[in-house]
Amino acid sequence: MMRCFLFWSFLLPLTCFSVPVSAQDLTGPKGETFTVRVVKDKLSDPWEVTYGPDNHLWITEAKGYKVSRLNPTTGAQTVLLDLTSARKFPRYDKVSDSVDGGKPWPQGGLMGMSLHPQLLSGKPYVYLAYAYDFAGAGKKGEGCDPNFGGCHFMMRLVRYTYDAKAQKLSNPMVLCDSIPGSNDHNSGRLLIAPVQGKNYLFNTVGDMGAGQFKNVGRTNRAQLTSSYEGKVLRFNLEPDTDKNQYDRWIPNDNPFTSAQKQNAVWSTGHRNAQGLAYAVIGGTGRIYTSEHGPYSDDEINVIEKGKNFGHPLVIGYNDGNYNGLAAGVSNHTQIPGEWHTTYPTIKSEKDNAAAIGAQTYRDPIYSFNPNSNAFLTKTLTQVRSGENNSPEWPSEAPSSIAVYTASGIPGWQNSLLIPTLKTGKLIRLQLNAAGTDVTGDTLTYFKSKIRYRDLAISPDGKKLYLAVDSSTVTSGPSGEDPKGSHYRGSILEFTYVKGGTALKNTSGGKTGGKTQTDSKAAAQVADKRRKE
Repeated sequence: MMRCFLFWSFLLPLTCFSVPVSAQDLTGPKGETFTVRVVKDKLSDPWEVTYGPDNHLWITEAKGYKVSRLNPTTGAQTVLLDLTSARKFPRYDKVSDSVDGGKPWPQGGLMGMSLHPQLLSGKPYVYLAYAYDFAGAGKKGEGCDPNFGGCHFMMRLVRYTYDAKAQKLSNPMVLCDSIPGSNDHNSGRLLIAPVQGKNYLFNTVGDMGAGQFKNVGRTNRAQLTSSYEGKVLRFNLEPDTDKNQYDRWIPNDNPFTSAQKQNAVWSTGHRNAQGLAYAVIGGTGRIYTSEHGPYSDDEINVIEKGKNFGHPLVIGYNDGNYNGLAAGVSNHTQIPGEWHTTYPTIKSEKDNAAAIGAQTYRDPIYSFNPNSNAFLTKTLTQVRSGENNSPEWPSEAPSSIAVYTASGIPGWQNSLLIPTLKTGKLIRLQLNAAGTDVTGDTLTYFKSKIRYRDLAISPDGKKLYLAVDSSTVTSGPSGEDPKGSHYRGSILEFTYVKGGTALKNTSGGKTGGKTQTDSKAAAQVADKRRKE
């Protein structure tokens, strides 16, 4: 069914947009109803969408390498920066394999963006993350290392200055240009969040896909604190007084910094954290990530200083479902090991978590589809034997995360909102009163044959802006091409109209409070999930 909604702008005549989302999918599971319209389409893979303090949408285009402001009412676009010249490799996705030898595009391209909280009041800074170099650009063939040793890119983290009058980003200052990159698992989200009252810049970096596909022979370094692969990094928003140019951007109290070497690593053991958000829940500020799992266990984590989130030694919950298995597998017998991958074979998740240490290891607060050991064993065995190199398994492929703290939609306050690539929907998970765990059901909205990449929320909480991929293939479960995909390369606006169920609150406080009985039930649900 095609839904058509009208909106009025005093600058434009009456305009009609049709969006292929059914009436049923615009009615939420708690009775919420929404309208939907296209703000902007035909973008080159919109990757980041942020609602700015200027009441405009700020976006990055992953393959177009452009940063723009969008008027959310009219869709008018102003390009602030074109980074095409900063990219030292061609648009391989547009070049025939017969010409370039099959060279890969990096997963992402121009990715994360974060606006300084004082963007319009004295600190006009915009932070960007993008792939700028490919080690194989000058090589014959695909340019990746032999024996599946990996496709090696380099990532750059840069601060720009925003000139509001000229509508330009200029004066780039490089915070770091030595972050490893790949054609797989680059992560690349940015977030500005406080630690002990001071704001810092956080950056997620994936594990480079090391252990799967074209990187199946590449060493996985998610557990090595000396490497930036498979980490959350922390940087200063402004340089300090250190002598070295790049050391100035690394906080001196980062957990793995030593007297000999500055280190941007904040937390370890991540696979591919494409979602990164901060919120104050229950009086405490926390950083949340959404992360892609392998053949199960897409994760939601609460990030803490110096903590280890297990990958590739513990996948999802520490529940043993990967015992005897690995986070990746191939049928390339020249790669040593039981599963022909550089991912280690997990003899026991419990023992691995114990070896990391109870004070350091952290379980996710939620794991989607923690598939059984029997299911995973069957799947990995099929791939290893060559029987089925593209098996199907239930997963979400979470592409981003936001924390809904507004009161605009009844019952939504203090929820995690997670857009997905594989299943083409927005997931809502209610947090408990402390923000430390998920309670209640997994709720879904706006399901369609599209790949949601990111989302932004208007200040009043009544409008949700979702970015939709232009392209249809990345890797693994998120690479699934939904047949009949609509409105690729779009920013969609979902506007709350009515309905919804406010959370019960017996304490007389703000909406979102939980009774002791509710908390006990939530704990039992969480415990059951971990045992399944």
